[in-house]
Amino acid sequence: MTCKRIFILTLIFASFLLSNCKKLVEIDGPATNVSSKNVYNNDATAVGAITSLYVNLSKSNPIDPQELSGLSGIGGLSADEFDYYSGAGNSTLAVYYQNFLNSQNIYNGFWGTTYQRLYVVNAALEGLESSTGLTPLVKQHLMGEARFMRAFHYFYLVNLYGDVPLVLSTDYTINAVIKRSAKTLVYNQIVTDLKEAQNLLSGSYLSGDGITAYPFGSEERVRPNKWAATALLARTYLFMEQWANAETQASMVLANTSEFQLESLDKVFLKNNREAIWQLQPTQLRSNTQEADFFVIPPEGLSSYNAVYLSSELLKDFEIGDQRKNNWVSSLSTNGTLYYYPYKYKIKKSSLTDVPVTEYSTVVRLAELYLIRAESRARLGNLVVAISDVDQIRNRAGLPLVKDTNPNINQEDLINLILREKRIELFTEWGHRWLDLKRTKKIDGVMSKVTPKKSNGGTWKSYQQYYPISTYELQSNPNLTQTPGY
Repeated sequence: MTCKRIFILTLIFASFLLSNCKKLVEIDGPATNVSSKNVYNNDATAVGAITSLYVNLSKSNPIDPQELSGLSGIGGLSADEFDYYSGAGNSTLAVYYQNFLNSQNIYNGFWGTTYQRLYVVNAALEGLESSTGLTPLVKQHLMGEARFMRAFHYFYLVNLYGDVPLVLSTDYTINAVIKRSAKTLVYNQIVTDLKEAQNLLSGSYLSGDGITAYPFGSEERVRPNKWAATALLARTYLFMEQWANAETQASMVLANTSEFQLESLDKVFLKNNREAIWQLQPTQLRSNTQEADFFVIPPEGLSSYNAVYLSSELLKDFEIGDQRKNNWVSSLSTNGTLYYYPYKYKIKKSSLTDVPVTEYSTVVRLAELYLIRAESRARLGNLVVAISDVDQIRNRAGLPLVKDTNPNINQEDLINLILREKRIELFTEWGHRWLDLKRTKKIDGVMSKVTPKKSNGGTWKSYQQYYPISTYELQSNPNLTQTPGY
């Protein structure tokens, strides 16, 4: 079965599964149809159930503060990557941009939708575990994908909200009154799931049937495999400050040179390129990526649809001669004002009925692994090899190499250089900047300067680094407490 057919099947299943699914932390009745054992006793329907998770990420836009793919825009607005066009009239984007969230104006937020997705994941794990009707390899790989997706969703939840409920089943009697778990427990579960995913998943990219590997060189990199799990585990260890473990996991991916390599800047966001570790396949007609549709400013200018543009804070951090600015940033002059916007994804939606799909939204890519390993090595004091890693990224960007210009750089300066490289390399991708500011404890210093500019004199408070929970969610679960500070 081709990927195209699988995605059509999945759209049907996504509607079937998610329309019947209440929020995971407020379920007050028996298990819904998503946990029906029949779904997981047939290869095609089981694959469709898991694929619905990827479809939802792909079809959501990058400034939607509900699906996690919206972090590319929302994280950038919360931090210092994007400015908001006030003429857009979008009060939701405005409060993220101004760092002025509260339990009333956050509405559903990422919280509710992410727990809905986790319900699907947990129902899948329960259904797959008890299933007797699946081809063994399909069952194994789908369980690996489900473990990966649970870890993926919890990674963002714990970084967006701090302590969060750790829901690992579909038992409504437990979930309806579940409390927040400490971040350390959530991270430990993420590690457990990713290690299990590594054991279950294939090292190859599998087609839509869940069994067949693509021929080498023609892979559709749209289903997470062992390498995606390893990459996310490396990132998780980095956030846990387990530097040696982060280095080890990143090295495992980087050593797989037959599968992965850094691409030239003009190829990084093309579909199935060899830098991609995991991508999302477009699901909408006449469209490539949602990033291009919402980030690329059209000739008519900014609007309620194209409501964000790159901040001066980001633009000034590009070094002179950085080819990433030439390749990944573009501009448009409107009414005498020059606006810069992300140009990583270039192909906007077309009015044509049959438009070639050449770009896929990239979730995880190899450049991040070089930067994870560089930072880990630098924090361990292994500066020479850390320089070698960050120079891989600088070389591609056309910048002078650290080994030539500053070979005796000290540890602190090298770490800061690596973090700046990460800021520039991964700007407007999945909220990296917003999350890195928090984990490195640099957020108060940065945001205390940025927030007053964004909010007409407003002040930054440290607790704002985590998002609040809506009043609706709090009323649904008597044991759920608000994010501290709100």
